[in-house]
Amino acid sequence: MFEELDVVTLTRDIPEYGLSKGSRGAIVYCYADKQAFEVEFVAESGETLALLTLGAGDIQAYCPQ
Repeated sequence: MFEELDVVTLTRDIPEYGLSKGSRGAIVYCYADKQAFEVEFVAESGETLALLTLGAGDIQAYCPQ
């Protein structure tokens, strides 16, 4: 299961924030039920692109190639 500070990737596009499937983010908060998470997406410059509440089905563990 996911924990705070885990790096995850999106399983779907979120076009209203310019995020596409596979975009990487970090979990900054896990809700008690472990079915919803606050995930921060950051540009290479360090600027926050989006801070979103996402369900467990919207993210997957990041596995570098």
